[in-house]
Amino acid sequence: MTEKQRYGADAILESLINHDVKYVFGIPGAKIDRLFELLAHADNPKRPELIVARHEQGAAFMASGIGRITGKPGVVMTTSGPGVSNLATGMVTATAEGDPVLAISGQVQRADLLRLTHQSMANTALMAPITKYSAEIQEPENASEVIANAYRAASSAKQGASFVSVPQDVTDSKIQRPAVMPLQTPKLGPASPADITILARKIKEAKLPVILVGMRASSAEVTQALRNLLTVSDIPVVETFQAAGVISRDLEKNFFGRVGLFRNQPGDMLLKQSDLVLTIGYDPIEYEPRNWNAENDARIIVIDDMTAEIDQNFQPETELIGDIAQTLDFLLPYMRGYVTKTESRAYLAGLHEQFEQRDLPPVVAPTTKLTHPLSVISALQKRVTDDMTVAVDVGSFYIWMARHFRSYEPRHLLFSNGMQTLGVALPWAISAALLRPNTQIVSVSGDGGFLFTGQELETAVRLHLNIVQLIWNDGNYDMVKFQEEMKYGESAGTDFGPVDFVKYAESYGATGLRVEQAGDLEQVLDQAFATEGPVVVDIPIDYSDNKKLGQTILPDQFY
Repeated sequence: MTEKQRYGADAILESLINHDVKYVFGIPGAKIDRLFELLAHADNPKRPELIVARHEQGAAFMASGIGRITGKPGVVMTTSGPGVSNLATGMVTATAEGDPVLAISGQVQRADLLRLTHQSMANTALMAPITKYSAEIQEPENASEVIANAYRAASSAKQGASFVSVPQDVTDSKIQRPAVMPLQTPKLGPASPADITILARKIKEAKLPVILVGMRASSAEVTQALRNLLTVSDIPVVETFQAAGVISRDLEKNFFGRVGLFRNQPGDMLLKQSDLVLTIGYDPIEYEPRNWNAENDARIIVIDDMTAEIDQNFQPETELIGDIAQTLDFLLPYMRGYVTKTESRAYLAGLHEQFEQRDLPPVVAPTTKLTHPLSVISALQKRVTDDMTVAVDVGSFYIWMARHFRSYEPRHLLFSNGMQTLGVALPWAISAALLRPNTQIVSVSGDGGFLFTGQELETAVRLHLNIVQLIWNDGNYDMVKFQEEMKYGESAGTDFGPVDFVKYAESYGATGLRVEQAGDLEQVLDQAFATEGPVVVDIPIDYSDNKKLGQTILPDQFY
């Protein structure tokens, strides 16, 4: 029996299968069409499912959604030229925010790389500054090696994006070598036992130690280890936006909210009051140290799987580097029975009461045309169970959601808090719906940011995904607007024309609903959650309290 001829494209597909890739998001083109043919028609039941998107940026966000939720690289595939350049925003967002992504894009034939031919450009040079790994395959027999190294780079700390450029004649060349099998990921051990012992002593000696938990603590293993530690010890915790859900319902007494925008939250006050800040999996891009340690007087100890980036406001006295979960497991027996010092309990009780009271929505007449942000959050909170995923775009609503919406499972409340990239929510929701098909998925956007990737609503309809897309509608790029007004007394370039989002949704085959007055919110949300397939809910929003978001206890920071 004659063995089937294999090509460079086969090596790439086999590599994806070897790395257990379940989905590939993308848009085809001539320079990479052989690989798309294999994805769609190869006689291999293990081949990844091809999800055709409506824009390369949306496809990149979908891949990063897979990476963010699973911790394993999501894969996006595009053609050459603009197919590559349209990936840029997705790649820089993934790299900045620690989401593992593998992007594979077509390229002109190798003979045309230095010619001004159709769609010829320096792919790897474009991607090098915004990815962890950027390479172009020059030898077809090495295609699998490059994919394996790119996948490994995306997976390693700090996780991020990898990019592989594939000339057309590489995918079309005959090959003989088998695809590389993935190696076992190297395992870190815990931090130094001596340092762990010293850390326990420092925590017990401090008047008010506080944990600041960040993005790299949101894995299932680290989350469980931290929860185990907090079950036996009484240490207050503050989350970054990307660590949302690390603190469970039964540990809410330890939880003092999230920090990430403006220095005026209960968590900010607690960090300022603390005489020992223990950062766990924290990345500076989540909330720069100059914001929460502006006076540069915090004592900081780092627990992480990579060394800290030092700056004037982040100079830890000790770094415990190793497997974060194992380090916390080793710390646990030393902290068993720990309780907060008596002199700090009254302060913490008052701060926690303030934290709880601020979530209450105002009382408004049911016939009021606009709905207050806290009313939307309160109504959403009643309907979202712990297993549901909520993806949040960027805008004023993002600040309201990050401060007031509770989540009790990690990687179930998703924010872009590094690049603050518009348009991520709906693509992330699509990824969540694929990974968690038996749960309701919610996407929250503004009327401005929604249209950055709103065309992916067709993708959600085609895949029959249950996504409730909320649009907080005010007719402005309001996150910019209210900050400009705070700085200059007026705004510029923030208003745009109206869109009928109900008709927009219906034009894609989705269900469109609108909250005509504040009293209708609960009923409309009930209908949305009970409807099969994608549903878009247009909510005219009352942003009159937005300036309160930026009122600070310390000098303002604008974003």
